[in-house]
Amino acid sequence: MMKIAELRSKSKDELKELVLSLKKEQFNLRMQATTGALENKGRFKEVRRTIARAKTLMTEEPKAVKAPKVAKEPKVAKEPKAPKAAKPAAKKPTAKAKKG
Repeated sequence: MMKIAELRSKSKDELKELVLSLKKEQFNLRMQATTGALENKGRFKEVRRTIARAKTLMTEEPKAVKAPKVAKEPKVAKEPKAPKAAKPAAKKPTAKAKKG
């Protein structure tokens, strides 16, 4: 298992090569598992996590290169909308009594 400090000391090209070799190893481990020849099942977890660590470092930006945050402009208050005109009241149907 490679520690993050060991991975940080590598260049991006070395990390790419490492990820490629670990993916090949992961494939071989899967093949061994299906044929029943796999002895160390815990190696799956180690390889998967080392790949994740290496990919994280490859996408991580160096701290010195980060651009400073730009301050957002303050929001301008919107003018209040004019109130909507009231709708006329709907007529209710009246009940007619049948005579009969």
